[in-house]
Amino acid sequence: MIATTPVIFTTFESLPDPRGEGRNKKHSLHEMIVVALCATIAGADSWTDVEQFGNEKVDWFRSFLGLDHGVPSHDTFGRVFATLDTNAFNVALQDWVSQLQLDLQGRGVHIDGKTARHSFDAATGKNALHLVSAWVDDLNLCLGQVSTDEKSNEITAVPMLLELLNLRGAVVTLDAMSCQRKTVAAIRDNDADYLITVKKNQQKLHDQIQQVFIEFGEDNFSSNRCRSHTTKKKTGGRVHETTVSVAAAPRELKQSGHWADIATIGMVYRHREADPEAKSRKPIDESDSVTYFISSLPPKAKLVAKHVASHWSVENDLHWTLDVTFTEDASRIRKGNGQEIMGGLRRLALSMLKRDTSLGKRSLRCKRKVAGWNTRALQSVLQGN
Repeated sequence: MIATTPVIFTTFESLPDPRGEGRNKKHSLHEMIVVALCATIAGADSWTDVEQFGNEKVDWFRSFLGLDHGVPSHDTFGRVFATLDTNAFNVALQDWVSQLQLDLQGRGVHIDGKTARHSFDAATGKNALHLVSAWVDDLNLCLGQVSTDEKSNEITAVPMLLELLNLRGAVVTLDAMSCQRKTVAAIRDNDADYLITVKKNQQKLHDQIQQVFIEFGEDNFSSNRCRSHTTKKKTGGRVHETTVSVAAAPRELKQSGHWADIATIGMVYRHREADPEAKSRKPIDESDSVTYFISSLPPKAKLVAKHVASHWSVENDLHWTLDVTFTEDASRIRKGNGQEIMGGLRRLALSMLKRDTSLGKRSLRCKRKVAGWNTRALQSVLQGN
């Protein structure tokens, strides 16, 4: 039995039930969400898994839930969650995040989208679901998500996510697709800083920044108006060298008013080559790439370089884990809002497992298994121990 009700359970108590108050409503929506969340933490990846986990742990669930009509069937989970209000669900998740009383001052919040590749339905013409998430690498936490049915719609989805989140003091990092004036303004209105990649979808801005750094390059980057920070790391038989160069934003960019509070322009130069000390026999070609960015942060190379590097955590720590550990890409949930609700449960479960300290330094996959085997371990994860 759970001694005290986990905060995460209470955040879903006021969710509107899409079934209304009909007499045929046998199962409490709140209880269904609690069972689904516990099951997702403990290794369930589908509604069938959720039903089976619930039945295996029914005595434990009944120690703190009614379950007057037993554990719902997988069809019931699928049918009810397909019609659940996703906006209300996302707001409920924000209630939980707010109760964590997070300090985001100076922390990177990395926003990027991921497609659940098998969520499309060719028969009905439904596109695969694309979820845009906000990830805080320092806190191992997904702050929130919004959905769209196409990657190109991230341009409209990102402002919706920004409106949902409290980002005071954070540094929001985004890729070039979100380099939009309204997005930059929305971040500043949220009392946060931004660092956004600039590519040729913003041709004029890209060319302006490129020209500035071409001139710095002609002087071998020796100008006192330009500062650089270089890091090297070895991985997979390769040596990766990254140099982040920054300069104060030109006066004409600041005065244009197009990019709210722009303070810095920057360039990221990446070089990759074979590690001469590695034992790998595979040939590795050298490669070089250059990207540009704008930021409201001051032009301090080391500070900016930290946020440039940490942006990749949304791919490595969130998206990759969702695919490998939670098998999100393989999910065949297609009905209504079901995939988005399951996506929210996965991201919530992932955050709770990553933030958990009671299970030691086990892998995330191992933590899920232990939580499935041992209800005390599951209780500790739910309580945030």
